[in-house]
Amino acid sequence: MSAEIKKFTERQEEIANFANALAHPVRVAILDLLASKACCYHGDMADELPIANSTLSQHLKVLKDAGLIQGEISPPKTKYCIHRDNYKKAGEIFSFFFENPLETTFSEEGIILCS
Repeated sequence: MSAEIKKFTERQEEIANFANALAHPVRVAILDLLASKACCYHGDMADELPIANSTLSQHLKVLKDAGLIQGEISPPKTKYCIHRDNYKKAGEIFSFFFENPLETTFSEEGIILCS
């Protein structure tokens, strides 16, 4: 049995994981909503967001799988909130990623020039 060769660094995979979770405007809206409250129930989010309940559930799952939110099930309701540690970690990762861009040269019009 051969060992699988890892092709990407842990940091690259973390960036991609968080970026994927943020890659839809509904998920960004969910995070905005949750960031403005201590917690929010699924039904309350469904009332505030212009999407179907089942679609909301799918987006919540993506955010939860990425670790950006956490849920607490109290039948018949599920309460969600921001996962503060991972949310902060995502902010730090993206901040570092964008503060340390690749060496680039720009034209006077602001277009990136290939070397």
